[in-house]
Amino acid sequence: MKKVFLLFSFPLFSYAQEHEILAVDTVLQEVVVTANRRATLLLNTPYSVNIIQEKAIKEFGFRTAPESLSGSTGVYVQKTNHGGGSPFVRGLTGNQNLILIDGIRLNNSTFRYGPNQYFNTIDVFNIDKLEVVRGTGSVQYGSDAMGGVIQVLTKEKPFTKNAQWHGALYGRMLSADMEYSGRAELSYQSAKFSINGGISSRKFGDLVGGDTTGIQSPSGYQDNAYDLKLKWQLNPNAVLTLASQQSLQKNVPLYHRIKLENYQYYTYSPQQRNLHYARLNIDGKNDWAEKIILTASMQQSKEVRNYYRNGATNKFVESDQVRTFGLTAEMVSTISDYWTANSGIEFYQDKVNSKKEQINNTNGLSLLQRGLYPDESTNGNFSLYSLHQLNIDWLQLNAGIRFNSFAISMQDTAAGANQLGKVTVKPNSLVANLGALFHISKTQSMYTSFSTGYRAPNIDDMGTLGLVDFRYEIPAYGLKPEKSYNAEIGYRLQTKKWKAAFAFYYMHLTNLVNRVQLAGQTIGGYNVYVKENNQESFIRGFEMDLSYVISPDLSLEMGAAYTFGQNTTRNEPMRRIPPFNGRALLKYQKNNWNFYVENLFASKQNRLAQGDKDDNRIASGGTPGYLLLNFYGGYRLKNIAINGGLGNIFNADYRIHGSGMNGMGRNLSLSVAYSL
Repeated sequence: MKKVFLLFSFPLFSYAQEHEILAVDTVLQEVVVTANRRATLLLNTPYSVNIIQEKAIKEFGFRTAPESLSGSTGVYVQKTNHGGGSPFVRGLTGNQNLILIDGIRLNNSTFRYGPNQYFNTIDVFNIDKLEVVRGTGSVQYGSDAMGGVIQVLTKEKPFTKNAQWHGALYGRMLSADMEYSGRAELSYQSAKFSINGGISSRKFGDLVGGDTTGIQSPSGYQDNAYDLKLKWQLNPNAVLTLASQQSLQKNVPLYHRIKLENYQYYTYSPQQRNLHYARLNIDGKNDWAEKIILTASMQQSKEVRNYYRNGATNKFVESDQVRTFGLTAEMVSTISDYWTANSGIEFYQDKVNSKKEQINNTNGLSLLQRGLYPDESTNGNFSLYSLHQLNIDWLQLNAGIRFNSFAISMQDTAAGANQLGKVTVKPNSLVANLGALFHISKTQSMYTSFSTGYRAPNIDDMGTLGLVDFRYEIPAYGLKPEKSYNAEIGYRLQTKKWKAAFAFYYMHLTNLVNRVQLAGQTIGGYNVYVKENNQESFIRGFEMDLSYVISPDLSLEMGAAYTFGQNTTRNEPMRRIPPFNGRALLKYQKNNWNFYVENLFASKQNRLAQGDKDDNRIASGGTPGYLLLNFYGGYRLKNIAINGGLGNIFNADYRIHGSGMNGMGRNLSLSVAYSL
């Protein structure tokens, strides 16, 4: 009875439980927490994973959270504008990937389909570690994780035997006035208490492209952020964590709309997000409740769009604000020497406020209109899950199940919205996954997995009324959840000299939400679209990572990904599928010096859907391929670390497929960090 009860118990978020880890003599092993909701050696994880540490973020001078994923195998970062950045994971992006911050959902009910800017509201200076799990995640974390899960683990300080203070100052600049950034941090640690916090300020100038592109104006913006995290050991078995963070971005231009669509201005100001949470970690006294983790969170995002089209009578100010309250509880159980489990319950509640103001450009008269979404809309998200792992000699089995239900309520009587009045939609999904990992030896493993995923229709899908990208959308309230079925097989090797990872996958997608043009209808010169569940597609691909230690000081890393997406309903390519792309990196590290020579490449993408051909951000005939050569170097002396770089050495003119502006041309960067 005890085991039966454990199968259906409902627990929460954990980085614990490492007894299943396979030790590999003298080989430094990376640990991943996102894939199984517990700390697991990468060699023992039956899913494809990327790990990006804070050290790499600093040494390569990544400017933003999205750019920190540049060069990561199986991940392709599109930039509609300089203040955005939307990661594609196995060909999917936007609300088809789930973003987490310390285990808390960033995705809310207004996350848009396709590229968006939400990941850029995370302060890159507050990232301790980034983890990407590709092809799975709906069972572990719920709706939206069709392409995968991107988790940001923010900085925190451990307890120390002796009380101590630490501080740090960081400054970074980029040539042609493209960036001036600063960061100040302060922390205190003791045996039962720790606190760390920081303030960041960044000024991005207009992005300068390569070769013949020149200055892409307007594209620069201002970004300010703060973060604070406190840990308190209440007793030997309980630790309380309190955290608060905020990002505020001002005057963020949407470059392609100004450049290509005759707008005098189109800016996001502000683009803002804050998150506050409390987490209680309790060490239980029983095997079936080895750890209990309770989390309460409050998150708020605000987006204000100001725009005016040249020659128009009116200018507009649109504002969307989402408040999200979350409660989660997780329990970690050890059922036997070979069987462990994580089970939990999660609840998130969104409230959406949306408004639009039309201002006459001649007399200044103002008229309030229906916003992009029905005002006072709500979205309740409730789920139960249970994840299990069995370790039997050379075989490891992972399996899980999740039930997720939603209650979406919208009051809509606006003209153009069909005046439907109050609408309540209650979609639900049941998903499962199964993974098997075979320990070939202490340094090798093979794995295979099957994961089902889903994305419940949200308020953005069903309630949008207004201009989105290059089209005008009207509401659609009869949508059903999108679904995915992902199967893959992979191999990993980790020795003193070699590391390798290979994965082949096939993902089948059904009930895909697609924008359908209403023939003959236009509003403000834009074609009118409505969303429907009317398409099926598949994505298949291959991913590889290789690294070789040439000598104690010199190593070589390589990674590449191929993605093929086909819309079987329309018998055409899927939209925005990344081209074949990858990275090669030569690393030299000795004493306090480090040097890197990096090559980023992508082939031409000319497999275009009709939607790609209609997209003014994609050139006629497709997006050309590119090859970028970058050089980075750094030196550390006691408390001072200096890092610099020469990017795009040959000043190549290039664009990441689907982006709204070209990439950065030849540039020089310099950063200095002082710690005490």
